[in-house]
Amino acid sequence: MNKLPHKTSKQSQSDIKQWAGKRELISWALYDFANSGYTTVVQTTIFSAYFVGVVAGVSQGYSPGLSTLLWSLAIGLANFVVMISGPLLGAFADHRACKKVFLLISSVGCIAATALLATVGPGDIWLGMILVTLSAIMFASGENLIAAFLPELVPEENMGRLSGYGWSLGYFGGLLTLAICLAYITWAKQHGLTETHFVPVTLLITAGIFAVTAAPTFIWLKERAVPVVNNSALSNFQVSFQRLKQTLKEAMQFRDLFWFLTTLGVYQSGVSTVVVLAAIYAQEVMGFDTQSLIILIMVVNVTAAVGAFICGHLQDRIGSVPTLAITLVIWIIAVVFALFADKPIHMWITGNIIGIAMGASQAVGRALVSKFSPVERSGEFLGLWGVVNRLSAIVGPLSYGLINYLSHGNHRFSLVSTLLFFIVGLALLSKVDEVRGKAASRQ
Repeated sequence: MNKLPHKTSKQSQSDIKQWAGKRELISWALYDFANSGYTTVVQTTIFSAYFVGVVAGVSQGYSPGLSTLLWSLAIGLANFVVMISGPLLGAFADHRACKKVFLLISSVGCIAATALLATVGPGDIWLGMILVTLSAIMFASGENLIAAFLPELVPEENMGRLSGYGWSLGYFGGLLTLAICLAYITWAKQHGLTETHFVPVTLLITAGIFAVTAAPTFIWLKERAVPVVNNSALSNFQVSFQRLKQTLKEAMQFRDLFWFLTTLGVYQSGVSTVVVLAAIYAQEVMGFDTQSLIILIMVVNVTAAVGAFICGHLQDRIGSVPTLAITLVIWIIAVVFALFADKPIHMWITGNIIGIAMGASQAVGRALVSKFSPVERSGEFLGLWGVVNRLSAIVGPLSYGLINYLSHGNHRFSLVSTLLFFIVGLALLSKVDEVRGKAASRQ
């Protein structure tokens, strides 16, 4: 049973208030750049479409709609695991001051699983689902941990801006990865190679870019938190569990945080659905091929980066809640447009509207939770943020997949559930008091 070195809370606060310099802030934001290639290539475009169309497609004897459901189940299982483990992992990381160590482990795990996806071919459904689930667990855990550094790096009034910079840089990371993958796919097609050859190579490219561009984060990002004293006979994990229980008991003190987490869980279900199934919708409904999908997502990444950058500044000026309300209205417009799209040009317009809304809503959500979180418990509270993100990543895509399966592959009908998530989320947001929430975190 480990005993931890004694550090007083006064020392901890003093260390944390030595705010980060420019190089460290860039190294933190570069992690968003590094891991975005994974979501863009694996979950949003190339591998998701490959899994549905080739690995578990009709040519393999599976009925229409089943492959989409299987993909949704794999992503849902990963998010369920992180939903359970995220807060406990965050509380443990706070207690031991080891967020950076856990971040390294999750990053290596995601990179390795992504590289192994290159071995998945037609009919390898179980292998594909297992590796996708493992890579998604590692990715989501890393996403929670990197977010937990935010309250330690800059003062509260700059969190929105830094979060926006990170998301914006992240979309450019996804754009770079997609551009390299597109260049290779174009070359491969010119030489008569098929999807079963060039898709595995794009996964190796994605894993390599993640590994290289994440390196500065582990070189320059500092672990400012310090281990807390452990005078009890409880193990570190037991202490972490007790801290999490205490946080849940204090829900009334942090009622705006918990109400916002509820709100986020609803609208993020819609966002998660779009992230996981947008490429499938474009492929199955609008007839986009692999190259068209990649170009579309590349363009969307640019508009998403612009949206994250603008709203990162906007929320520091007018507040996170009003900014988020604007982005949810944009989301509603985008999904309605997608419902009635019947030409490829309509999908291009829809994609760019989605890009602006996606970059903005994700940057604002992370910053607002950080503002509502006490600095010395950032890993724990951002772990709860991760729980909600993971729950939404289960509910959203799974609801879409089930409706799609029951409607025999009717993607437009499935999209209605996505629209409802944004409408209800906008209504719930009106109950969040940003000033009161920030005051509670300081107390």
